[in-house]
Amino acid sequence: MDEEFEFPKIEQADVSKSEFYHDLARDWYTSPQGAMALLRAETSFQMTWILSEIRKYIGYHAEILDVGSGAGFFSNSAVQAGYELTGLDISRTCLRVAELMDSSGRVKYVEGDAYKMPFPKESFDVVVALDLFEHVSDPEGIISEMSRVLRPGGLFFFRTINRNPASYIWINKVVKWIAHSQNRLLFDYKLFRKPEEIEAWCESYDLEIQRVRGMRPALFQKGLFRLLRTREITPEFRFVWCRNKTISYTGYAKKFRDH
Repeated sequence: MDEEFEFPKIEQADVSKSEFYHDLARDWYTSPQGAMALLRAETSFQMTWILSEIRKYIGYHAEILDVGSGAGFFSNSAVQAGYELTGLDISRTCLRVAELMDSSGRVKYVEGDAYKMPFPKESFDVVVALDLFEHVSDPEGIISEMSRVLRPGGLFFFRTINRNPASYIWINKVVKWIAHSQNRLLFDYKLFRKPEEIEAWCESYDLEIQRVRGMRPALFQKGLFRLLRTREITPEFRFVWCRNKTISYTGYAKKFRDH
């Protein structure tokens, strides 16, 4: 990465002095209830596969950009595997929580716009966007930027929600019930993305899809029974990979040429 390029840093003193962010961090990282508990569990499950693919095709010293890094669930875990992580998010609140919970102190958290990323061309070996595209109006514009900052041969990982009646029911009935929320802004069905849409946008910017997998909760598990009884996502709650991509899907693409 260009050593002369300066990142807009989050001030550590500003983070550590605020009890608000400490309380928010504890809630987001430890509470068994709410949307963050579900997101933590989903991210943790995907982590093993994503890191194994990075090790296989990039190696153990990849520079990774986490776009829409949020509270840092991916970045703060992936950095423990020895990778160099940069987290980009437009929310200063999320960035402060993420930095506060980075026990390594090695993740570079940057406040910025995913449509115009503050990074030079070909800065990263891997770009990750988990649970981002269902919250933005122009995924194609963001994918264009991801291709720009990704080095040739690099990998782009994504996870998002499919758009169909089944995913609508799952998100608006089940997930909102789990999250204890009926907030219409939590998910907008119009922003859900079909796999073929993601593939077409990737192809437009020199990214070739390598693999896409569906994901769902494991059936007949104690964690699921407890969730139905208490609305709590406990550490024993498990997901499994599946061929069916009706609800949500995770995949990755490879960049073959200069953008």
